[in-house]
Amino acid sequence: MTQTSLRTVQLERVSDLSFTATNAHGATINIGNSSENTFAPVELLLAAIGGCTAMDVDYATNRHAEPTDFTVVVNGNKVSDEQGSRVTDLTVSFHVTFPEGTDGDAARAILPRSVKLSHDKLCTVSRTVETGTPVTPIIEPA
Repeated sequence: MTQTSLRTVQLERVSDLSFTATNAHGATINIGNSSENTFAPVELLLAAIGGCTAMDVDYATNRHAEPTDFTVVVNGNKVSDEQGSRVTDLTVSFHVTFPEGTDGDAARAILPRSVKLSHDKLCTVSRTVETGTPVTPIIEPA
């Protein structure tokens, strides 16, 4: 059974190479060429991958214990060659610690499985990148 749920983000040009993205809930984020107050599009891709898998892992582990530290770092190399521009060598690194005790032990025990399950099945963003979903550009009439 296939489940679908349309998600939409709208971008509005603010100035030269600067846009504001707004989601259906009204939240916004500034997109630009990686200046002081903006994220570059590639940085947003990295943040989306990290945020998606971090939320999966947090959901699974914090039922056992609240983490004392939870940091996710996503890296990738932006390349441009005969295949065009893209990001290669993507990595998602977790640094998660839990308090001592049985609850912390339970959270630590499921951490590796939670990361693997997020990567292999749950994280919509990384699954989309890895499966290579086509992107269709459309020009709407003015």
